[in-house]
Order: sequence, then structure tokens, then C-alpha cells
Amino acid sequence: MSVAPSPQSSSNNESAGKQPTGNPPVFSPPGYFDALATRVLEGSPITREEALSILNASDLDVPAILAAGYRIRHHYFANSVQLYFLMSAKSGLCPEDCHYCSQSKVSEAPVPKYNILKRDDLMEAARVAAERGAKTYCLVISARGPNEREMKAVETIVPEIKQKYNLDICACLGLLDDDQAKRLKACGVDRVNHNLNSSESHYAKICTTHTYEDRVQTLRNVRDAGMEMCSGGIIGMGETKEDIVSMAFDLADLGVQSIPVNILNAIDGTPLEGTDAMSAQDALKSLAMFRFVNPDRELRIAGGRELHLRMLQPMGLYVANSLFVGDYLTTKGQAPQADYDMINDLGFDVTGSCEEVSIDR
Repeated sequence: MSVAPSPQSSSNNESAGKQPTGNPPVFSPPGYFDALATRVLEGSPITREEALSILNASDLDVPAILAAGYRIRHHYFANSVQLYFLMSAKSGLCPEDCHYCSQSKVSEAPVPKYNILKRDDLMEAARVAAERGAKTYCLVISARGPNEREMKAVETIVPEIKQKYNLDICACLGLLDDDQAKRLKACGVDRVNHNLNSSESHYAKICTTHTYEDRVQTLRNVRDAGMEMCSGGIIGMGETKEDIVSMAFDLADLGVQSIPVNILNAIDGTPLEGTDAMSAQDALKSLAMFRFVNPDRELRIAGGRELHLRMLQPMGLYVANSLFVGDYLTTKGQAPQADYDMINDLGFDVTGSCEEVSIDR
């Protein structure tokens, strides 16, 4: 089917949806975003130019963009919301120089520093995850990659957690070789998180101790071992809109099953301290663009949602279909009850690993 023409400046041929500097914001042509959604639902991917038109649209278009994106989200996920629980199993002590991270070697942020936690601590966190209605327990360590002691600790604890609490396990352990990926699969890990974080062209500006290709190779190793891939990124790190679009398409090309989108929390003491905040409207447009490009993939509003979306967080769930419940690695999230209330007020449902979980708590 044909799609309504994207808004363009006839005089300067600006990118679709972008408003010329100094001109007042205008609405896009009626039905433009809805037509894009219809085409996606009919099985025709949008182009990079069309994805960019979503990011370049004026803030006046946000309701129309979210309404169109909601059609895609509802088709694949109805009104379900998956909850994830993050456990920082090892904190600080990381030799990498990721500029956004409070745990990196170049960060001066005051964060806890400890080696991988003991069994009882990891099991207690799993109990809390199950109690909060989480589908997936995310076990995270700060490292370039896991050492042998850490691999053995994961191999020991994962079967016990799955047996006792029936949680899916997502491991985030840094760079993995093919043998490590196979070992994680063998012990019962369902999914591995390893974020691309940004576009290939922007990556060297946020990290120099490993490359974008290193991250892609870890995802390939995860995929080849038979596990699901969880990979997303961080928006608001000084990248261009084209960089955000590029990351969304790279994730689609890799076939990633789950996409967490973080909005930069520019933590004091990190190299990105003081980075200009992304507006709530731009964050919502970015979330919607990820949905259009990855229509049938789980899309998670991750770190920074409380800080940047604030009272507009419920609007994000019209395109995203999962959340972290509770705190992040070194920053606080909002109270779980606030998430339950938000989901309930939307008329949405929390879905656990095997059954719906009550949010009347």
C-alpha cells in the first residue's frame, strides 16, 4: 500500500518530519504514522528515512506516533507487560572505560565495589524477583568478561534459581567467547544481555577498551549457542538521530529477541556527567521508532525512565511492553507499587513466566 507523504521542506529538502530552524512546529500530514503502522503490520519494514521521520517529527505528533505504534504493540503483545528484576551480582572493579558507566575504570562516582556475591544473596534476590511478579531474573556482573570463578558461580546458581522460583534467567556478564556461551546454555541460562549501546559510528566516542564489533561477536556467540539475545542501548549520549536509527536497524538485522532502551542518566563522576538531558517527547519518539523497526520484539523501557519520562512513563507503555521493576545497577528506580499502579491504571496485565501475576499488592 502507499504511505502518506512524509513532511518535508520543499525549499531545503530536509529529512522527513524535520522542522526548519526558526519555524513553528507543525503537524505531519494526517494519517502518515498510521499508514506506516499499517504497512509494518502487513509485513513491509519501514525504511531508515521513515524511521528518521519519526525522530524528526515535531512534539505535536507524539500522540499520533504513539497511537500508531500502539497498534503494532497490541498486535503482537496485546496489553501484556513483562517485568524484569536486575541483580547486581558484582559491582565496580571494571577495567573497561565505558563513559556512561559509573562502574568503569574512568568513573569517579561513589559506587559499591564487591566481587561476585555468595549463593544466599543471589537466592534472596531471586525470591524478591518472584515476589514482585518478575518474569526474568537478570544476573549482572561488572567486568570485561567473566573469569572462571564467576563462570562456575553462575553455572552453580542458575539451576537452583530456576528449580525453586521458576524464573527465566538472563545473564549479563560482559564479552563472551563461544565456549562460555555454550556453558551458559548448558547450565540453563535462557537469555544473555549484551547491549550494542549505540551505533557503530558513535561507539568509539563512548568506549575505547573494546569495539562495537566485539559486542556484535558476543551476540553472535550467544545466538549460535542457542540462547536468546537481549540487546539494546542508551539514548541521549550525544549521538545523532541517525545513530539511534542505525542502532535500531542493527538490532533488527541481528534478530535480537529483547531490546532494552535506556535513557542516559548522566551520573556525576562519569565522563558523560553534565550531558544535556533528552526531552520526554524525544524519548517517547525514540521508543516508538524502535517499535516500528522491531515490531514483534520485546521492547523494554529501561534505566532513566523515571528521570526523563517522569509523569509520561505510562505513555511509553503504549509502544514498549516490558519494564524493570525495582532498582537498576547503581541507581534507584521508582517503588514497585508505582509500577503496578501504572500498569493497572492503563488497563494492562502483568505476565509472568508461566501465568499472569496479580498486581493487587
